[in-house]
Amino acid sequence: MSGIVGILNTDGEPVERPLLEGMTRSLGHRGPDGQDVWISAQVGFGHSMLRISPESEYEQQPYSFDGQTWVTADARIDGREELLKELESQGCLHLNTAPDVELIWHSYCVWGVNCVTHLMGDFAFAIWDAPRKRLFCARDHFGVKPFFYTFQSNRFVFSSTLNNLRLHPAVSDKLNDRAIGDFLLFGSNKEVSTTTFSDIQRLAPAHYLIWSDGELRLNRYWSVPTDGQVRYRKENDYVDHFKELLHHAVKDRLRTNRAAVTMSGGLDSPTVAAVAKKIMAEQNDSFELHAHTIVFDRLIPDQERYYAGIVAKAIGIPIHYLAADGYNLFGVWDRSNLSIPEPASGPLMEYDFDFCAQISSHSRVALTGYGLDAALSPSHTYLWQMLKRLRFDRLGVDLGNYLLSRGPRPPYGILTKLKRLAGKQRWRPIYPTWLNKEFERNLNLRARWEEIYKTPKSNGHPLRPESYQELTAAAAWQNVFEYFDQVVNP
Repeated sequence: MSGIVGILNTDGEPVERPLLEGMTRSLGHRGPDGQDVWISAQVGFGHSMLRISPESEYEQQPYSFDGQTWVTADARIDGREELLKELESQGCLHLNTAPDVELIWHSYCVWGVNCVTHLMGDFAFAIWDAPRKRLFCARDHFGVKPFFYTFQSNRFVFSSTLNNLRLHPAVSDKLNDRAIGDFLLFGSNKEVSTTTFSDIQRLAPAHYLIWSDGELRLNRYWSVPTDGQVRYRKENDYVDHFKELLHHAVKDRLRTNRAAVTMSGGLDSPTVAAVAKKIMAEQNDSFELHAHTIVFDRLIPDQERYYAGIVAKAIGIPIHYLAADGYNLFGVWDRSNLSIPEPASGPLMEYDFDFCAQISSHSRVALTGYGLDAALSPSHTYLWQMLKRLRFDRLGVDLGNYLLSRGPRPPYGILTKLKRLAGKQRWRPIYPTWLNKEFERNLNLRARWEEIYKTPKSNGHPLRPESYQELTAAAAWQNVFEYFDQVVNP
């Protein structure tokens, strides 16, 4: 990951170079490979570089090809071959070895603000379009890359980190009580676009913002699709299609000959590791892929070391273990180098810090198996959805295939479904009784609790509502990505 920062003085005041340079320097932990700033009167960008691909070896940011349109980006653009073909059809040639920031620049010049509908990958970027006097900022589909901003007293400021924004004198320390209330109730802020500080906002995943003609506008450019289905006659065709998609997804993230994978002894991360090994062997005779695993040897019954070791041996990659038995709960707060900008309730953060440090000592690219449960878990309500839609033909085919492959067992989750039909509520935590009564009353925290834990409506995807709900829980995914962003960059 790299670090980006920018200042736009909407009243026309020139950007103060010492301020922007100081904010850029404070992002050095995100990008040790070089820093630079660009200033043009009322607008300025800063960038702290981390190189993770051959294309980025000579990359310079902030970037402009024509001196009129400037971009600063923390980005990994996926699907490069497909994007290059689209750009070539629009007359943008000789970009095969171009760094990702140049692809973003050309995409904006061709498609304007609609460029985000042509981009895939993990990205957060800002573009200053001088001829139009327009600032355009965008964040990737799931919010993997962080993007914080503030708009106070004619000062629009953005950054990769919340603490970096707080260096600007226009940003106050005033707290956002509603975010604090969410943390006390749920352990994290459930609002995807706010932060613990009133003056600082997040650009939500799959959104872009535009400042132009004195107005700030926010727009969503993508949602998890609910239309369309993949149907094959043969079961093996599904497997082949899945393998093809997985291969492309892993390959997009492996533009390097040195990578790591956080690997358990289960299914998801070992699958990613096996695909990664195959791809790296095909791309380069000289490569390094290492597995990293957190284990417990004494504290709890844990066979992770055994099963992860079997997987690593079968794949043919070295594996490194971090024994977590000796760590104290909440021990991380005693560390002098800790710099977490918002409240966090993770009792095991200390070994996550050390785990990420262990990984980063070997590689700048790490793969995980996160997210596959949400994407691939079976729907508890699939049979009921088919019955409701009178799709007896498909129901018969799918039920027959299920019985042939698994035997005459009841569908997964049917007992839970029957309990819910009988009126029994799903489990939920107990409302906390230790809250300050005045704070609780002022923010109406009881109503907030009921809002979050109410039984979800079965809208969204018509056949897989559970997976859809998990995949679209933007605040939850954002918390995961930002958590690891913090432990990698303390």
